[in-house]
Order: sequence, then structure tokens, then C-alpha cells
Amino acid sequence: QVQLVESGGGLVQAGGSLGLSCVASRSILSFDVMGWYRQAPGKQRELVATITSGGTTNYADSVKGRFTISGDNAKSTVYLQMNSLKPEDTAVYYCNGKSLSPYRSKWGQGTQVTVSS
Repeated sequence: QVQLVESGGGLVQAGGSLGLSCVASRSILSFDVMGWYRQAPGKQRELVATITSGGTTNYADSVKGRFTISGDNAKSTVYLQMNSLKPEDTAVYYCNGKSLSPYRSKWGQGTQVTVSS
């Protein structure tokens, strides 16, 4: 069974940067879409950014221009570079891999990102 393992979370001051990594136990090209989601306390999980197997990216409006999603097929890893962080970016960040036919969705365990003001 495929596993997704996130790393790179931590505590950072507002305006700072953090990079998250998500390592898959099989090629990320086996997923149609990989993405990062986040869930703040008391809120629903929300999409942050996605990247398709063809390299097309998509971002939530709240992170456009500050976050960058990328993938390294050779390392089976998807990254999320987060710059100009704000306190409202504080959340548990989850990696997700989706296959569309048949539909399958796999989540990582999450990594905490805390941005202090």
C-alpha cells in the first residue's frame, strides 16, 4: 500500500519561509494529481496547491504568489515552498495523492506549520 510521508514543518516568524516535502513510497507519476492541503483548528481542510502528473499547478487564492508546489519524479517527492508566511497560514499541512480512474485518494499523516506574529 502506498504511503505518503510529510516533513519540514515547524515554527517560523511571520514573513519567514518554510519548505515542506512529501515522499511517496512509489513513483509520484503513478498519481494523476498530487497536492497539499491544510487544516487549521476548528476549520475544514482546504486545498493549498496541486500539481498534475503533467506538471500543471493550481493554487488557492490565499497563497498565490507566496507558495510554490513542485515535484521531483526521480525522488518520488512533492515539495511546497512557502514564503512570506502569515499567522493565518498556521495549520497542519497534509500531502495528498489522487488517482482518477479508478478513483483513489491517499493522505499523509500531516505536518504542523506554526507562524508567529
